[in-house]
This record gives sequence, C-alpha cells and structure tokens, in this order.
Amino acid sequence: MYPVKENLLKVKETLADGVKLVAVSKFHPKEYILEAYNAGQRIFGESREQELRSKHEELPDDIRWHFIGHLQTNKVKYIAPYVSMIETIDSLRLLKEVNRQAEKAGRVIDVLLELHIAKEETKSGMTMEECRALLAQGEWKEMRHVRICGIMMMASNVDDEAQIRAEFTKAADFFDEMKAGYFYDKPYFSERSYGMSGDYLIAQQCRSTMVRIGTTIFGPRVY
Repeated sequence: MYPVKENLLKVKETLADGVKLVAVSKFHPKEYILEAYNAGQRIFGESREQELRSKHEELPDDIRWHFIGHLQTNKVKYIAPYVSMIETIDSLRLLKEVNRQAEKAGRVIDVLLELHIAKEETKSGMTMEECRALLAQGEWKEMRHVRICGIMMMASNVDDEAQIRAEFTKAADFFDEMKAGYFYDKPYFSERSYGMSGDYLIAQQCRSTMVRIGTTIFGPRVY
C-alpha cells in the first residue's frame, strides 16, 4: 500500500494558514482516497465524470468533490446533483448549463472561473480579456444557481521559478481586479486555486487559497 496518510500529513504541515488542500485523486484507486479520508481529508479533485460518479457512489457522503478537469456541457447534468465545486468554468455557455442543471437539482453550485495565463497553448481556460468580457456582459448576475467564488489557473510547466511566480502573481492581481469591479460586496468571492505538487510552495507565497496536489500524496497515477 502506498503511504498515502504519511504523505498527506507531510503536505498539510507545509500549508500556510487558510490554504485549503484539494487532494487530486483522479486516476487513483478508491482505497487511496479512503486512506486520505480516514486521515481527515475531505476535499478531493476529479477530472472525469464517469470516474467521479463511480467514486461518489462508493465513498463517504461527506466528501466534497471538486471537478478540476475540462467539463463538457453534456456531462454537467451527471455531476450537478452532488458536486461541491466546479473549478473549470471556461465559457459563458458552460456557466449557463451549470446554472440550469443546478436549478433542476435544487442546488446552488460553487464555481471558479478558469484562466489561461501560462505560456503553454495546451493549457485550457479563458484569457483575461475573455474573462473580462464575460463579466462585463453581465448575464451571470441573473444566475441564481451558481456562485462564482474566485479563479483557478495552472502555471507553466517549467523549471523557471521566476516565470511561475510571475504567472501566479498575475492571477492574484487579476483576482483583485475582479473583486473590486464585480464582487466587492460578496465575501464568498475569495478563492484563488493555483499550485500543484511541483509549485504549490511558490503559489502560497503568491496568495493562493487552494492548492491541488495529487502526485505528492498518492504517487504516480494509476491509469
């Protein structure tokens, strides 16, 4: 058995006050999640609807599942009844569908707007200009079943700490811009989800409030 509990506790020792841990459990077996759960972890991140559904059905009810992968609009209906947060809203179309399915499920779903700040084209998310346009357009203000709680992004996968730090700082500054412009009276708009196994210590120095860590806790992915 992989030392999940030991790894989890080591990571938690390195987290700054107020920083939440999303244990990225995608591609890892349910036994690993249960070991982390029994060690006190409650927030887990998954990126595929079918895998998430299977785990949700078989694992404890008080787990808070975060969806952290690219989400197709036709899959929203399957996770809307139980998902705790969707971190990867990358279009108005997806936001509208989440609102629609959340209404059907009688829920309000917390979401993050995903930004593409990294230099790599393979990263998903909205550019800052696209995000500004979505907010300025204003349709989101009428949506009663989604709650925009902040931003999510991934830094470039590089060894250059200065570049990583610059990208995280750009995200933090953009969060401030959004907060001042649209969410100044919304205390729930407070989350900055960035930082993964390789760069979460830097992310915390750049005002991250939520880090997504998988490999350091669960080891190499089990496909």
